Amino acid sequence: YMDQLVGRKEAKFDVRKFNWIGTQDKRHQVVYMRADAPFKSMEDVMKAKEPPKCGETGTASQGYLTLRLLEEALGAKFGSVLGYPGGAEIDLAVEKGEVVCRALSVDPFFGREPFNTWRKKGFVRLLIQTGRTRDPRAPDVPTIHELMDKHQTQPMSRRVVEVLLGAEEFGSPLFAPPATPPEHVRTLREAHAKAMKDPELVADAKKGKMDIAPSTGEELEAVTQKIMDQPPDVIERVKKIMKP
Repeated sequence: YMDQLVGRKEAKFDVRKFNWIGTQDKRHQVVYMRADAPFKSMEDVMKAKEPPKCGETGTASQGYLTLRLLEEALGAKFGSVLGYPGGAEIDLAVEKGEVVCRALSVDPFFGREPFNTWRKKGFVRLLIQTGRTRDPRAPDVPTIHELMDKHQTQPMSRRVVEVLLGAEEFGSPLFAPPATPPEHVRTLREAHAKAMKDPELVADAKKGKMDIAPSTGEELEAVTQKIMDQPPDVIERVKKIMKP
């Protein structure tokens, strides 16, 4: 939806016409920091004379955009070291001390290595999470929404944040093309909603340390309409943030 919102010519579609079936997850982000770095909270980053260096693959990554929107919302500046091939290389760079932080999805942080070992050893700490409510696995970590309230973020910046965080609500969505008959869409939505409550599926997900946080097709449709209904000044600000 971002390509369409900012008017990129490659976007030859209208996401508002998609028939959303549902999603099984959300892609909320967290920012982790080496525990021995002098940044114990987002306020420390906001006050820092020299920003902490975070590793990222490139300017199109969700992690990079997360760091940019934290600057937009809170004035917290992060230095981005770009060009890492992938997340594993960034994590290795953190261990070596090349960089001290990274933004990534919350599920991998709580579901795989090296993060499981890091958490046990206290090697890193979480500074912030982007979900609307605190993840049960990180009950002591503030959300961006809490900090925007605390630091009285301006309405324009709040709206920009809502747009940029919208992608997280979709997770791994299923959708049907615009011409799909309504009765088919209804059947697919009902089947998806039923599957998300299947005890065997839920058990398998838990065994694989995957969090099921479903949204219905109707909910995704509402999110889409809300995100796409933006005034020109908000769209221009989003373009500026997304620009490499």
